[in-house]
Amino acid sequence: MLSENHRDANRLLYTKKAFIFDLDGVLVDTAIFHYQAWKRLANSLGFDFTWQQNEKLKGVSRRQSLDYLLGWGNLQLSDAEKEQLATRKNEWYLALVGGMTHWDLLPGAYRLLSEARNKGIRVALGSASKNARLVLERTGISDCFDAVIDGNAVTRSKPDPEVFIKAADALDVPPGACLVFEDAHAGVAAALAAGMQVVGVGDPAELGEADMVVMGLADLGI
Repeated sequence: MLSENHRDANRLLYTKKAFIFDLDGVLVDTAIFHYQAWKRLANSLGFDFTWQQNEKLKGVSRRQSLDYLLGWGNLQLSDAEKEQLATRKNEWYLALVGGMTHWDLLPGAYRLLSEARNKGIRVALGSASKNARLVLERTGISDCFDAVIDGNAVTRSKPDPEVFIKAADALDVPPGACLVFEDAHAGVAAALAAGMQVVGVGDPAELGEADMVVMGLADLGI
């Protein structure tokens, strides 16, 4: 039986014309791939990188993540050197993503996306990842989205609301009619700043500002 919190979350889903999903941590879990690639990069530069530090990079752009990493390593590099490192990390990450399949979707993700499409709810992706389209293709869910706004389409990272505002514009739906699914504090803040309601996916202690928090999409249904 669903808890009262989950029933409230399901009722919230009924009231919206559009859903906007973050990618990592909501539909798929590529955090381990990012962690392995960032750790490999840090180790190649002579210092270590922890899982706790990786958690701080959730929802953050690749370049800003690199700046955090270099700060933890007390390194100052030129823009050209930073670009080379970001490219190297991304190549390692892509090699891992290339092996993804439909089975890498998190529980409940495909079912909720399918239910939304069947109910006529508009669906968009709002992610900081520049590799989002590749992940959607590898996991077989590209056709579930009416619009994809990723790191290639925005200039400002969450908690700036740009990615969600652009997603609403692409769907031709007002922000107040959109419901965002996010697993990161910065993403929740971005959605609220865009004038949208948010279902937090994950730890309530981290996502307390969300309108609702559930452990995973398997807890939700339309």
